[in-house]
Amino acid sequence: MSDATFACPDLTKFCRLDDLGLVVTGQRIEPDRAVLACRVVDDRWCRRCGCEGSPRDSVTRELAHAPQGWRPTTLVVTVRRYRCTGCTRVWRQDTSAAAEPRAKLSRAGLRWALEGIVVQHLTVARVAEGLGVAWNTANDAVLAEGKRLLINDPARFDGSAAWIGDRL
Repeated sequence: MSDATFACPDLTKFCRLDDLGLVVTGQRIEPDRAVLACRVVDDRWCRRCGCEGSPRDSVTRELAHAPQGWRPTTLVVTVRRYRCTGCTRVWRQDTSAAAEPRAKLSRAGLRWALEGIVVQHLTVARVAEGLGVAWNTANDAVLAEGKRLLINDPARFDGSAAWIGDRL
C-alpha cells in the first residue's frame, strides 16, 4: 500500500466507545484486566431552559465491557452532576447510551456476551470469565437481553414459513 495514511491512535474509537457516548481519558493495564477511565460526552445544557449548567460533583460507575484480546476490560465512567445557571434544575449526565440504569455490563459487553453464547456456543462461565464478572451477573444479563432481543420481538418469525401439523 503506497497510499496508506494513518491517523493518530484513538483508544475511544478502537474500543468502540464513541458509539456508547463515552470518551477514554486514561488507561491502566493490569496483569488480569484492562481498566479504561472514561467520561460522558458533554451533556451540560439544561433541557428545560437551555442555559449552561455548572458542575456540582461527580460519581464513578464501573461497567464490564467487551474484552480486548480476551482480557477483561472495565470501564470506569465519571458521571458529572450539573445545576442550571438559569432555572436551578439539577441533573446527571445521561449514560443510557452506554448501559441500562443500574446495569453492570456496557451495551457492547452485553452484545459480546449474547453473541458468545448464541453464535460461538460459549458457556456462561466462559462469558463471565471473559467479562470479569460473576456467573450470576453474566447469566442474568444475557437472559434479560436475549429475552428483549429475541423473544419479545413480535416480528421475529416474519419471512419464515412454519408448517405445523400439515403433512405433505
